Amino acid sequence: MDRRTFTQGFGLLTAGVLLPVGNVYAKTYLTVEQAKNILWGEMSMSPRLVELSKAQMKSIRASSKVRVRNPRPQVWKTANGGWFIVDQVIGKHENIDMAYALEANGSVRGLEILSYRESYGDEVMNPKWRAQFSGKDHRQRLKLDHQIKNISGATLSSRHITEGINRLTQTWEQVLRHL
Repeated sequence: MDRRTFTQGFGLLTAGVLLPVGNVYAKTYLTVEQAKNILWGEMSMSPRLVELSKAQMKSIRASSKVRVRNPRPQVWKTANGGWFIVDQVIGKHENIDMAYALEANGSVRGLEILSYRESYGDEVMNPKWRAQFSGKDHRQRLKLDHQIKNISGATLSSRHITEGINRLTQTWEQVLRHL
């Protein structure tokens, strides 16, 4: 082996050892079944097949100011007419898996975070912060720093969860309430 080949190989090996490697953080807090139990207790519910048309997606986007990324939301209807929805929002870079409960009138009963993949900003797990959404519905478009308090260090996650609530309450108003 000549000196040049050795030096290049040694340089690559050293760079591989010394360069920081990005850590991947992912924390699963709840399964879908656990979230159902927290949000609805023992209430019976049945899955509903929902496929949003392009026109519905466009209308939901226009009223919520949030793009609909998934035309097939995971939706269950409860025995008392409420709704349980599993959805995703973007944190800063990664998806946050969420579970939402809406009352029969479309108001927010509660929300739970199933999985959080960001390396920081998990303060959105705070029950007091999430409780701000209870009782909110499609009639008001929620804004961070107005109706919903921001969390410093978790601004993008806070904003995107708020937008997710706006999108889902508009989905209830335009689609789910008619099922």
